[in-house]
Amino acid sequence: MQQDPRPLVDVGGLSIMPFDSMQDALDAVIKDGQVQHGFGVSVNSEIVMLARKDPALREHINSAHLRFADGIGVVKTVASKGVRNTRIPGCEFWEALMQRAAEQQVPVMLIGAKPAVNAMAAEQLRERGVAVVAAVHGYEQDEQVIRDQLVASRPAIVTVALGAPRQEKMIQRLREFYPNAFYLGVGGTYDVFTGHVKRAPKLFCKLHLEWFYRLCAQPSRIGRQVSLFHYLALHMLRRL
Repeated sequence: MQQDPRPLVDVGGLSIMPFDSMQDALDAVIKDGQVQHGFGVSVNSEIVMLARKDPALREHINSAHLRFADGIGVVKTVASKGVRNTRIPGCEFWEALMQRAAEQQVPVMLIGAKPAVNAMAAEQLRERGVAVVAAVHGYEQDEQVIRDQLVASRPAIVTVALGAPRQEKMIQRLREFYPNAFYLGVGGTYDVFTGHVKRAPKLFCKLHLEWFYRLCAQPSRIGRQVSLFHYLALHMLRRL
């Protein structure tokens, strides 16, 4: 399946692919049972700021076959450059991708999260008809175990929930070993999906204040959230 050409928008050194809808982005990954080999990154303000400091991470992200705007900050920056773009929340994209994988009988592998969360996510997906052929939790220290599972189960889609930039670096290593799949870093998505972490209420989501809700629920995130204010300042100064 060939990826459709689309305009690229530079945001802090990352080339973002604007999409008109969730379905548009899904079509770039899986359509008519065919999966685009490669990997995807959901880009938010925090990832932009990390990539600005880490040239290797920036190069890796820019080599992704799918780079969509997750955070509202990135969406606003793209719009400020005169390009129409729809926000695609990473957790919603993952669930939509799993649903399409179920409909088209595409095998899936889950990597990451705590053992209980990983197992529950796999079980709940199977109940929805997803062909989860392998699941390895994020506390597995031996990466060879993951490689053995890849070879044995041969998934077409692999989602990795380890948080940025750890998940992106693992995806880079795994693709060198097993390139015939689409990989996606999904952060804490398994925790939200299984109910171990509560997603922000609809009002916060509508106002694009999920980050504020998470900060109130987990004050320990304050160090990470500082980067959001730095991003906002750069956006306002048009330096992204």
